[in-house]
Amino acid sequence: MTPLHAPFPLTRFRRARQSPAIRALAQENTLGTGDLIWPVFVREGDGVAQEEIASMPGVYRRTVDAVAEAAREAADLGIGAICLFPYTPMEKRTRDCAEAWNPENLSNRATRAIKRAVPDMAVMTDVALDPYNIDGHDGFVVDGEILNDETVEALVRQTLSQAEAGADIIGPSDMMDGRIGAMRQALESQGHRNVMILSYSAKYASAFYGPFRDAVGAAGALKGDKATYQMNPGNSDEALRLVARDLSEGADMVMVKPGMPYLDICRRVKDQFGVPTFAYQVSGEYAMIRAAALNGWIDGDRAMAESLLCFKRAGCDGILTYFAPEMARALGA
Repeated sequence: MTPLHAPFPLTRFRRARQSPAIRALAQENTLGTGDLIWPVFVREGDGVAQEEIASMPGVYRRTVDAVAEAAREAADLGIGAICLFPYTPMEKRTRDCAEAWNPENLSNRATRAIKRAVPDMAVMTDVALDPYNIDGHDGFVVDGEILNDETVEALVRQTLSQAEAGADIIGPSDMMDGRIGAMRQALESQGHRNVMILSYSAKYASAFYGPFRDAVGAAGALKGDKATYQMNPGNSDEALRLVARDLSEGADMVMVKPGMPYLDICRRVKDQFGVPTFAYQVSGEYAMIRAAALNGWIDGDRAMAESLLCFKRAGCDGILTYFAPEMARALGA
């Protein structure tokens, strides 16, 4: 219901905007460091903290030791969660994707290193086969078809491997049907009852993922597109059906991806289900803001802050964003 108010001049909306102190008192939504999850890219080797990704200026691949240091930095800034994405060497990418559940793969080694360095840091991991698949897809490919049920079996193995390495939050980004129920049952049966599932429930087949695929080395490997398993950008009601399904199968939290082009979906999900709702400000969103700022076309700091605050306004409880450390510093200034 729209609140009633007296006509002008008895009501002057500008009264609530007249100074920073009053604007702060009247502000409906706020952003804090506890709202941020920092996606971090992991590569092989030692002592490399800043291998910059050309299409994502200011974002780096890091070796496992450097990821642990990054976790300390994040904790000092008040960021409570990191999400890991591996840059798997090409020689370890195969059609059977066995590296995905190798206890010594990059993601699992980084998880253990973070837990040793910063035990209280929440570690989120990515469950999908694309970083390990020679075909660049999130599932097994046979005669051009991405297989669903066989992929789910592999994703369960990957999930258990990550849980055993110490992951706090499993992030299934694959968009296969039935994977949340299979993962939850496996986690329960293997004693990982407290491991949470933050499901990429509404993940769209988007053009905004390009820089990410560069970051994890999947761009050159990908054959075809992902439209048979990621969502049609023209659909909205389907997103609610997918969220409902994932919650019924045991997801603890849900995600909308990409973020800013799909704020309407974030709002609908939050209003419909009232569950912890997250969005991923994906690589293409980051790259557009960063590139425009580097070219002097926009105020980068203000655009960063505004873009992240809009997720809170749309109902999100948290945001995965490559801006996390930068935003945290700004919030602490």
